[in-house]
Amino acid sequence: MCSKVPVSELAVNGAPKVRTEPFPGRHLLGTEEKEAVNKLFDDAIASGNAIGYNGKMEEEYCRKFAESLGGGFADGVNSGTTAVYVALRALDPEPFSEIIVPCVTDPGGIMPVVMLNCIPMVADTVPGSYNTGPEQIEELISPRTSAIVVPHIAGTPADVTGIMAIASKHNIPVVEDCAQAHGAKLNGQPLGTFGSVAAFSTMFGKHHCTGGQGGVVFTKNEEIYRKVRWASDRGKPFGLPAGSTNCIPSLNFNLDEIGAAIGIAQLDKLPGIVKRRRAVVNALADGLNGLKAISAPPELPGAESSRWFWIVEFNPDALSCTKEEFCNALAAEGLTVQLDYRNGMPHKMYWFKNRAEKFPWNAPQYQGDPNREFPCPNAEVTMDKLIKLAISESWGEQEVNDILEIFRKVESAYTP
Repeated sequence: MCSKVPVSELAVNGAPKVRTEPFPGRHLLGTEEKEAVNKLFDDAIASGNAIGYNGKMEEEYCRKFAESLGGGFADGVNSGTTAVYVALRALDPEPFSEIIVPCVTDPGGIMPVVMLNCIPMVADTVPGSYNTGPEQIEELISPRTSAIVVPHIAGTPADVTGIMAIASKHNIPVVEDCAQAHGAKLNGQPLGTFGSVAAFSTMFGKHHCTGGQGGVVFTKNEEIYRKVRWASDRGKPFGLPAGSTNCIPSLNFNLDEIGAAIGIAQLDKLPGIVKRRRAVVNALADGLNGLKAISAPPELPGAESSRWFWIVEFNPDALSCTKEEFCNALAAEGLTVQLDYRNGMPHKMYWFKNRAEKFPWNAPQYQGDPNREFPCPNAEVTMDKLIKLAISESWGEQEVNDILEIFRKVESAYTP
């Protein structure tokens, strides 16, 4: 570090900022996706038949998706939230049973539990992480537990090996929520292949997409896959003898052929996308050496994160400012930064409040405590420590250097 930067030279105080140009977009979609969709329209115009769903494009997309995970069965659906719902529905959880869910996730990772007339039991995170762990999950297991939902937040693997050991001991199925973890691995094994069934989001902001919205349900279990297909398409009798009729009540959650065609092209790009996102984060993490204000949290041994976003830990003892002031200064210099991930704590939202007065918590069939609180102290401490940063596979050396310069400038200004 050269001479100390005066606080007056920070952009937050009106001085020039480090990054004067917007960070480049992801360029997620290209000519490959456009050509694939155009061909669908060309074929539809030539044949006179409209573009539908459950056709050749989805069949190929699901086959390629399953192959990317080492084999199994995949079904395209219309959103990541739907994927969680369908995955849980395929496990046939007993109504008014309890399903263990994380305290840090998208609301769509918890709300399907209630839509299935089950009770979400909110597990704390591992200290210093946005992910839950075996110890936090086991604390909530009871005779009423029917399933466990495990997300891999930010594309960073949770200790799914340890969680599966706990789940197996209690004979409880696990849904892996891989909405943020496309292409991530733990000890060489792809995330999404540990649990009984997995849910992926393929909306436009994820590692790969099927258009504006979409999702995939994956399993290696053929019987679960059959139930997935029932749940995703109005109970149509997939896998049943000829002449069978719709076998369960459900809704139409299908992915369409346009989304599947986009997804096929996107799957070809996914390994490169994940590789480039890792490279950006690795370069940033290496550049943090020597800084005292922030550090990169450690990962599990054997973790290969796919980096949907990046997190760094803030050290308040190193600076003369608060974490909020530090983040405001980073943002003023041109960095896309979020103070914390509290908008990823669904159990603190309005829909979860006063739950004892709401169905299914207030149903006489529920034998647990509808007023039970879930304080999640580890997550609260983590929210106070960690800073959430956007990253992109399109970034190169200039973007990495600018980000590191921003960190160094702001740290220097606030170093006592």
